[in-house]
Amino acid sequence: MNGRCNLACRYCYLYAGPDSGWRRRPAAPTAPVLDATAARIAEHAAAHGLTDLAVVLHGGEPLLAGAAVLGAVVDRVRAAVPARCTVHATVQTNGTLLDEDRLRTLAAHRIRVGVSLDGGLPGHNLARVDHAGRPSWTAAARGLRLLAEDRHRESYAGVLCVVDLASDPAEVYESLLDFAPPAMDFLLPHGNWSAPPPGLPASDERPAPYGDWLCTVFDRWWRSDHRRVRVRIFEACVALLLGAPASAESLGLRPFDAVVVETDGSIEQVDSLKSAYEGAAATGLDVFHHSFDDALAHPGVAARQGGLAALAGQCRRCPLVQVCGGGHYAHRYREGAGFRHPSVYCADLQRLIRHVAARLAEVAA
Repeated sequence: MNGRCNLACRYCYLYAGPDSGWRRRPAAPTAPVLDATAARIAEHAAAHGLTDLAVVLHGGEPLLAGAAVLGAVVDRVRAAVPARCTVHATVQTNGTLLDEDRLRTLAAHRIRVGVSLDGGLPGHNLARVDHAGRPSWTAAARGLRLLAEDRHRESYAGVLCVVDLASDPAEVYESLLDFAPPAMDFLLPHGNWSAPPPGLPASDERPAPYGDWLCTVFDRWWRSDHRRVRVRIFEACVALLLGAPASAESLGLRPFDAVVVETDGSIEQVDSLKSAYEGAAATGLDVFHHSFDDALAHPGVAARQGGLAALAGQCRRCPLVQVCGGGHYAHRYREGAGFRHPSVYCADLQRLIRHVAARLAEVAA
């Protein structure tokens, strides 16, 4: 929704990564782009008889566009889709621009609010700074506390946290609980075999520090809080181990059916692919000339829809594949050899899945 950000997070894969396409796009979409996007969403909903769809207003920092503008965009989509289709709208923000007026406006347009934060203490967020290098913690914490108040509670979607090995996992988890999120998720930093994540060596033989980190948090959640707050990665892992369907981009074999509309109207694959190389998310399609069905038929998008058959042989032979699903697609990349590889986090995912399975076995015993 906005192609710029008021922060300059030091690990940001969009603005500090290998893909510089954002520099060539406008900061905000024009009215024709918004009209065409709403029409394409409505076209897709009608063609597939959808009764529900999700619209995520992302960035950059989407609140730079203004809460009223975001509300008007969502209203435009709701007016365009068939009457039987419910549009679930969420804005994903860094939280620094949240205030009473903006939250009231977003609530009036039935837009829920998710906040990205690296932990609930100032020291957890040292990488989240503005363009002058100043910390964003004070503003983000103020916005989150406001969002957690009873009068805004219905708008509170939850918190996304990128795992940082330098931070104590139990401390991070407990500190996030202080903001009373209804849900949270822990995201692995984007990396791949050619650009390994922090703390992982560039070799096939590696430890599982991210798996260890997540296991520590899982135990805290499982033993005391799993009915108090939803943690998406853990709930998905439990569901998949029990044979139930689960929807998570980083786990399972269900196709991930999302596309991104950029500020110039380009239709792209999910933006996490931009962490791999310049142009990795590009499709050559746009909302003026192509439908979302055209996008789903694009070879790059289709490659993510192939399920088990699309995975590397090592993954297909793994007894955990139904749960792991090969891991996040962007994390499988190796320069010159594409994405048909295990996740760079393979050892970490195995560590987490086996740990969760052991906890489930204890309950069943």
